[in-house]
Amino acid sequence: MKGDTKKRILKSGAEIIHLKGFHHTGIQEILDRAGVPKGSFYNYFKSKEDFGIQVIDFYVEQFSLLIKKFLEDDALTPFEKIQGILGWFIEFFKSRDYAYGCPIGNLSQEMGDLSPEFRIKLKQAIDSMVKIYAALLSEAQKAGELSGDLDVQDIAGFIVSSWQGALLRMKIEKSSGPLENHRKFIFSYLLRT
Repeated sequence: MKGDTKKRILKSGAEIIHLKGFHHTGIQEILDRAGVPKGSFYNYFKSKEDFGIQVIDFYVEQFSLLIKKFLEDDALTPFEKIQGILGWFIEFFKSRDYAYGCPIGNLSQEMGDLSPEFRIKLKQAIDSMVKIYAALLSEAQKAGELSGDLDVQDIAGFIVSSWQGALLRMKIEKSSGPLENHRKFIFSYLLRT
């Protein structure tokens, strides 16, 4: 059951950090939410920073699980998979009153300059998102949906960066407008054949 307790702590902490940020989240608050006794934290994590770095892995795992249904749906074209992913997240943020944003993006802003370990782990997380989009774009080229002349790695990097910026604007505007604009721009201008 040791693994289950650690997962509960990670899940509880990830939820709080997603809403409040890393610095505004206390260890006791995490343990209370997880229903884990006081003092148990250091049985699983060397420090709060170690916990935060493992939370990044948790977020990456959650992202992969959320998009899995689109990636594995052979009835969808690569562009439809991208549309599905973006659409799912737009609806998610609407249902959360445009709060939260991307946990990796949030942590990148908060911790990217403060900790080399966080910076490296956050870069790996962003790179994993870019890799997913690059793979879909490569499939789109093979399927004839996207010109073979385009660099899928560059486009994937742009999609992820643009999405992060759209999420920032979404949070301050309390509107899906920036996310819808991101999706429209991607499909109307960037990914035309």
